[in-house]
Amino acid sequence: MQKLHLEQLEQQHLHLQLMHTSASLTLNENADPDVRHDMALFASKLAPENLPGMRHTLEGPDMPAHVLASLFGAELTLAVDKGRLLTGTWQGIWLGEHREHGGARKITATLMGE
Repeated sequence: MQKLHLEQLEQQHLHLQLMHTSASLTLNENADPDVRHDMALFASKLAPENLPGMRHTLEGPDMPAHVLASLFGAELTLAVDKGRLLTGTWQGIWLGEHREHGGARKITATLMGE
């Protein structure tokens, strides 16, 4: 069997899956640091802490983290060509940590291609 190098493959897809329920993966603006601030502000308005009526408290008051992870998503599929991600000029992959102290996170990556 002949070995292939990543850069020899064409028409690839990289699939990333975050293995947690209180964080997210997104493809977003990655050049202006103000975007991160604005996203955090929006998220805090979208899923505020201490919302009356929340019942999930086994891990502390982290239900807003689960809501944001569901809304933003925990998976990305990205095009790859000859070993390089095909993203826009300003795009970057974000790991959105939605807990105050989230700890280590694991991502499973699979690459499919010809």
